[in-house]
Amino acid sequence: MLGENVAHAAQFVDSGAAEAGIIALSLALSPTLQGKGAWMLIPAEWHAPLAQGYIITRRAADNALAQDFARFIASERARAILRRYGFVLPSEEVR
Repeated sequence: MLGENVAHAAQFVDSGAAEAGIIALSLALSPTLQGKGAWMLIPAEWHAPLAQGYIITRRAADNALAQDFARFIASERARAILRRYGFVLPSEEVR
């Protein structure tokens, strides 16, 4: 059974439709799945880095809320939240 995306695969695991799945660590650590089973990391040397990012679109360039979000994402508070959910930040890459 294949999910359409990582979140879909996590839904299969959460519902019991799949006994195991390859999902994002952030989903495995989320309140929805936390404590519902065991997880293990796929070793970093088995795959290329999974780079993620964000953008502010031209349409939102003058949107104060979008600017606030960008500032928040750059903050240490946001970085701590990302770390808590398993994200490895670019300045902290382990390879």
